[in-house]
Amino acid sequence: MSNLALSVSDALHQHIKEALTAAGGWLPFDQFMHLALYTPGLGYYTNGAQKFGSLPQSGSDFVTAPQLSPLFGQCVGEQVAQALLASGTRCVYEFGAGTGALALQICELLPRLSIGLERYFIIEVSSELRARQQAALAALGDTVQWLDALPEQMQGVIVGNEVLDAMPVKLLARLQGQWHERGVVLGEDGSLAWHDRASELRPPIEIAGSHDYLTEIHPQAEGFVRTLAAHLSRGAALLIDYGFPEAEYYHPQRHMGTVMCHYQHQADPHPLDKVGLKDITAHVNFTGVALAAQDAGLDVAGYATQGRFLMNCGLLQKMESLAPLQRALVAKLVNEHEMGELFKVLALGKGMDWEPIGFSQGDRSHTL
Repeated sequence: MSNLALSVSDALHQHIKEALTAAGGWLPFDQFMHLALYTPGLGYYTNGAQKFGSLPQSGSDFVTAPQLSPLFGQCVGEQVAQALLASGTRCVYEFGAGTGALALQICELLPRLSIGLERYFIIEVSSELRARQQAALAALGDTVQWLDALPEQMQGVIVGNEVLDAMPVKLLARLQGQWHERGVVLGEDGSLAWHDRASELRPPIEIAGSHDYLTEIHPQAEGFVRTLAAHLSRGAALLIDYGFPEAEYYHPQRHMGTVMCHYQHQADPHPLDKVGLKDITAHVNFTGVALAAQDAGLDVAGYATQGRFLMNCGLLQKMESLAPLQRALVAKLVNEHEMGELFKVLALGKGMDWEPIGFSQGDRSHTL
């Protein structure tokens, strides 16, 4: 770990300490997670450190699907193209565009499908990542534009790949039969520590048993899709992430929660350690997201595993000309024991009548 990384982490720790003092000594986990990830210049997504890459030697912490193979973006682009045609719109809005790889893959595909794209808008909270995206997408000219805020009205297709998992969550702990909200305090040695407070908050469904149980609720992710619904007047949204329907998410045996950190391609469950240097994520409760979307006026158009979605969008045909090494990377996207089963795709729509190709087989909407 470099001296620069240590100094950033120390500065963020001090910032969080000041926030704890201002809050009376206790912060709920969602507020801590927001500070750890998004504090300007210091948080994980804003401090300039390398994040995306295939090897830890690069200083990266994880790899995302668009980096494994351009076929990922080409398959997503097939679904985007169909949604643009079905909605009669010509704009794409991507949230949290990472390295810009997915945007590039979609923008290169659409002209080959005779889709006249007017604008590809990117909404990115990290100025450091925005700069990387601008460099990666410079050849596309003014087709790609960055937005600081959502337009009052959007017409087009919204894309969010691994966006929901980075949204802060609340932690709930059932201890000796009583529910608590888990938050963060300063320990006697000045380090960050856990502290639970009795709470009226509950998971959305009853969890059988009386054993101790740790889990999350997702008010920010649900608020995000409600905001999308308020701004989207016509079009679709594709949300791709790892997670489960509600019955699986809150299964009695899943008693350790899903919060996970990523650092140099290693996963661990310790978000209070190396603050600012590690990604912090939580799996998505897709039922909660789908219900929030429906309540806000969006239609649930499909829900499937990433593997099934990609195959429905023509992945097998696109793989035919690949070399063996490239095929092995693509296999990670669809294999059940890798990304194919854990990652899901949720399609939402508004003001359009369509049957999205990505869910033509293996649609699991009935499990939500």
